[in-house]
Amino acid sequence: QVQLVESGGGLVQPGGSLTLSCVASGSIFSIYTMGWYRQAPGKQRELVADITSGGILNYADSVKGRFTISRDNAKNTVSLQMNSLKPEDTAVYYCNADGVVVPADPTVPLNDLWGQGTQVTVSS
Repeated sequence: QVQLVESGGGLVQPGGSLTLSCVASGSIFSIYTMGWYRQAPGKQRELVADITSGGILNYADSVKGRFTISRDNAKNTVSLQMNSLKPEDTAVYYCNADGVVVPADPTVPLNDLWGQGTQVTVSS
């Protein structure tokens, strides 16, 4: 069974930085896309950034130039470096994985896997 576990959330002042990390555990051959979503109170969950196994990047306009996503395919990890944080970045951040190929059935990749979420609060 594949699980996604996030770490690195917390409280930071505006203008500060945080790094989120996520590891996919379990028997995994490969993961096509890993990414980060966030959900603020009263709002829908939205994509922050994602990255394919080949290194194709995708960022929400609101975080371009401030956040950097990276991954280690061999370790099945993805990180999100967040700089110049703003109060509007406050949300629960979720790790996501799609196209997860597992030994149990390598012909049917698992999609839409989520971590438990980690809180990021930007406040003075």
